[in-house]
Amino acid sequence: MEFSHIDKNGKATMVNISNKKRIKRTAIASGKIYLNTNTIQMIKENQIKKGDVLSTARIAGIMGAKQTAYTIPLCHNIEIDFVGIDFKINSQNIEITCKAVCTDKTGIEMEALTGVSIAALTIYDMCKAVDKNMTISDIKLMEKTKEEI
Repeated sequence: MEFSHIDKNGKATMVNISNKKRIKRTAIASGKIYLNTNTIQMIKENQIKKGDVLSTARIAGIMGAKQTAYTIPLCHNIEIDFVGIDFKINSQNIEITCKAVCTDKTGIEMEALTGVSIAALTIYDMCKAVDKNMTISDIKLMEKTKEEI
């Protein structure tokens, strides 16, 4: 069996995508952060002392997605066209969705997953003073598409 990120000597390597053509690629990832109900209410009422939790997490998620190639060692630095972060507040958790789009030679799924992860970590950071039992889970790729241009 051949692995794309392993060279003939068994060492990790970056995949050569120089011969691939650019196509439009979209990825949607999601995840959840579980919080106690009081913390969720504080977020809704903008009562967290560090500030507007979801606006900050949205910006952090976008920034995180844009930095993926610098944090995941074998990811390519791709030209990102769009990153959007959305939240759905439920009674026991906040669902985070990240949609990322690029027109490039390789995929955008790692950027979408990173966006969700960083948004969740930012919520955790902003709420850790009031909630010691938060849990981040269920981070996964929901959809990945390619479209010829």
